[in-house]
Amino acid sequence: MAKRNWIQEERRKTLGDWAAFCVGCGFTLRYFVELEDEIPLACPQCAAEMRRRCPACDARFPSAFLVECEECGAEVRPPELFGVPIRKAGR
Repeated sequence: MAKRNWIQEERRKTLGDWAAFCVGCGFTLRYFVELEDEIPLACPQCAAEMRRRCPACDARFPSAFLVECEECGAEVRPPELFGVPIRKAGR
């Protein structure tokens, strides 16, 4: 698992430990584990799938910018959204 810096950890404790995102438009929510069941199955903006766990290994997402699962390496969404890379090169 990737090592997080202090600002990332502070953000997680304030906004939510985990991230869920729309595979269609990129809409993102941060959440705490006890509120996971409140995440809608469909995106409120475009009605595409809201993904909160890796389809391959069921791991939660610590970042809204993941394109590959940190646990198993499976692709969790395409690496581009609207023709723009989600992750900066080298990250």
